[in-house]
Amino acid sequence: MADDFELDTDDLTRRMEGAMSNLRTEFASLRTGRASASMLEPVQVEAYGQMTPINQVGTVNVPEPRMVTINVWDKSLVNKVEKAIRDSGLGINPQMNGTIIMLPIPELNEERRRELGKVAGQYAEGARVSIRNVRRDGMETIKKNKDNMSEDDAKFWETEVQNLTDEYIAKVDKALETKQEEIMQV
Repeated sequence: MADDFELDTDDLTRRMEGAMSNLRTEFASLRTGRASASMLEPVQVEAYGQMTPINQVGTVNVPEPRMVTINVWDKSLVNKVEKAIRDSGLGINPQMNGTIIMLPIPELNEERRRELGKVAGQYAEGARVSIRNVRRDGMETIKKNKDNMSEDDAKFWETEVQNLTDEYIAKVDKALETKQEEIMQV
């Protein structure tokens, strides 16, 4: 029964890619002085008894480079959407016009840019932790199956898991570097 173990590296890759995808979504929510519909993706509104993404309670548009509008479909949710945006930490002051909420995107000052850079760093660290958790799971699987493989095979799989981890940590670092440059551009 020796040497019949094979680690599912596709599953580990898929899970690490999930951490990267989550990081990209979080980075998209960080505003860089330019309007973007994706900056509202993490904002949830309490609608019909459950937390709902903003894009499921209204139409999000970017009519000009420094303005996002939300046309809320249900008039009873307008105030809840406005409150969710105020409480989101995006630093945007919503302006109401009937069922349309306008979000003027202010210029970023130096202090706010540094704050956003720190937030981006926190998001990246969260992604690194997720990737390391996937690594730990892979290593535990190898350890549990050591009886089913040679020492060389165990080393091979441990190296595979570590290489995959290093590759994804490097991707996180590169994404963070790119996002921080984008934030600091004046």
